[in-house]
Amino acid sequence: MAMVKPNDFLNFIKSRRSAKRLRLSPIPREIVEDILAVATSAPSAHNAQPWRFIVITNQNVKLRLAEAMAQAWQGDLLKDGLSSEEVEKIINTSIERTMNASVLIIVCLTMDDMDKYFDERRKRAEYLMAVQSVSAAIQNLLLAVHAKNLGACWRCAPLFCTDYVREILRVPKSFDPQALIEIGSRTERLKRPTRKPLKDIIRYNGWNLD
Repeated sequence: MAMVKPNDFLNFIKSRRSAKRLRLSPIPREIVEDILAVATSAPSAHNAQPWRFIVITNQNVKLRLAEAMAQAWQGDLLKDGLSSEEVEKIINTSIERTMNASVLIIVCLTMDDMDKYFDERRKRAEYLMAVQSVSAAIQNLLLAVHAKNLGACWRCAPLFCTDYVREILRVPKSFDPQALIEIGSRTERLKRPTRKPLKDIIRYNGWNLD
């Protein structure tokens, strides 16, 4: 295997962007599975690999899911005090975004193979370890999508409407839907979003603000 130059690899990682506007075009199953194979090469606590993936390509399933999630979001937005007109615009834009994606991937977390504890402190820590593991897999997934010259956007909508996602996709009770990844062809060149300066987020040997 040819070695990748370190700086080229680092620049590739930094060049990844979240693509909110995608173009609907077929993505072969083998490419999707290549991407997921890279996702599953991520590190995980105890090597438990607590990630599970539901791949959605059927337009009818996508529409049912998008509309169900939008319904849940609509209620939350109205509670936040937005007008009906504002909510409708936001919801319609969200549904359109999802429908324009070629592939949706619902990333779930399962505690089935994680360590079992009786006390709440360690239970919580174990669950957070699973969340971190799943997040690492998602980052790998996004980089694999980027390597395939496709666009993707990581959305956390399933966290806010878990019951809707479970019902539409018949998700097992032991799976917690964590994220929705929209994948498709990019439609625009994306600018690098601003990042906090390293001097604001790094301290050595401890954090001392004095």
